[in-house]
Amino acid sequence: MVSKPVVSAALAAALYSTAALAVPPPVNIHPPLRAIAGAVKASNLHASDVALVGFGTRHTLSTTTSKTRGIGAARRWVAAQFETISKGCDGCLEIVKPAQVFTGERMPKAGAEVMDVVAIQRGTSDPNRVIVITAHLDSRRTDVMDATGDAPGANDDAAGVAAVIETARVLSQYKFPATLVYSADSGEEQGLFGGKIIAQYAVDQGWNVEANLNNDMVGNDHGGNGVFDPHTIRVFSEGTKTNETLQQAAYRRYHGGDVDSPSRNLARYMQALAEQYLDNFHVRMVYRTDRWGRSGDQVPFLEQGFPAVRLSESNEDYARQHQNVRIENGVHYGDVIAGVDFDYLANVTRLDAVTMASLAMAPPPPSQLSVQGAVAYDTTLSWQASPAAAGYNAWWRETTASQWQHVQKAGDADSVVLKNIILDDYYFGVSAVSKDGWESPVEFPGFAGSFARSPKLGADGKPVNERYPSLFGKWGGGAVGPASWQHPPAAARRPPSSGRG
Repeated sequence: MVSKPVVSAALAAALYSTAALAVPPPVNIHPPLRAIAGAVKASNLHASDVALVGFGTRHTLSTTTSKTRGIGAARRWVAAQFETISKGCDGCLEIVKPAQVFTGERMPKAGAEVMDVVAIQRGTSDPNRVIVITAHLDSRRTDVMDATGDAPGANDDAAGVAAVIETARVLSQYKFPATLVYSADSGEEQGLFGGKIIAQYAVDQGWNVEANLNNDMVGNDHGGNGVFDPHTIRVFSEGTKTNETLQQAAYRRYHGGDVDSPSRNLARYMQALAEQYLDNFHVRMVYRTDRWGRSGDQVPFLEQGFPAVRLSESNEDYARQHQNVRIENGVHYGDVIAGVDFDYLANVTRLDAVTMASLAMAPPPPSQLSVQGAVAYDTTLSWQASPAAAGYNAWWRETTASQWQHVQKAGDADSVVLKNIILDDYYFGVSAVSKDGWESPVEFPGFAGSFARSPKLGADGKPVNERYPSLFGKWGGGAVGPASWQHPPAAARRPPSSGRG
């Protein structure tokens, strides 16, 4: 009788070169990211929030002609902040105001114009690759159609807009290979219309949006249930792509990929950055597109096929959301400045700034990633080279693990063989690394994990040319006429006294 060789558990563990758990990507430490985090000032965030609350209401349907009240005055103020920042960086920001008329359940029957205020910081060598940060400028009262009463919206979402402006101020002092876009959206409370505008604008400009970071209610750390948590931010991300076909879904269900959309790997990336660069401030990944039955301006990016996540405070106070300001039975209702912790908001902003900077400095993730290894003891990963990448890291983790656990350097090749790593037992991915050590998010193999835009496909398998797709079907309505960037500027069509802002 011939005895069979027995491999001990210790030897089996040693068979793969990184048996010990690796630090999740991005791995290398970069001093500029520490400087960026340190440059964020809570006092600036407070000043911006106070200014926005001072407009009384920022309801999408409020006045656009007043110099001191309403959405028009608020938009002009945000544009002025971007212009001031641009003056401090030799004109590095281009300010645009894309607009579109929409109808809908929460809009007048004839429709109303919704306008975003957007600052664009062009990349130096890869300008068509774009990282977008969004927050919504509009506010609301208990009655979503009340456009005249006070609606301070200090946390929902002046805090988010303040974070966008502060992120722009800090990052404007640096140059990045990729383009950074800072967008203050309107119309969110009426139907995510501002998110639809900036996502469609991105498509029409031909941008390759690698990530959208949507900041919505990011300034409160005291939950209405009494829980106080100043150390955590929730990052929501979809597990599977919004636009996958039935055939793609069937493949993904069988082979894996349920928890590895590019949005989910963006959330993992943010979690790792928080641990490396922020003091006692952590990302809690939530495996959902958004909170239960609710939504935000990241959704239109997902509907257009771009990776996107939502940042939201760790614990919400529902008495301070979508409520008229009042005291009732001893309970304080309304979204006022007192409900915002600006030190907490500063940490959220640091996460925004560090994430955008790291993404913009790193090469894009590799494309056309595939994996092979059926009925084999080794796993092979192959990909198409990423521009500006000097090397690649192959990553894998247990199928039940939330973060990437093991890594093997692949050099500057376009494939790697992971010896004695069995494909059946793990999830795999690859990140791209620049010559200076900047690392991209990990991309999961196939359609499920690709960072390339994945628009809705028709029955013929070709992309559907649908403007403002609304796959979730909320609030009805649609666009009326062309968008502002599709025809001559408003100044050429309207008298100067129109008050449009």
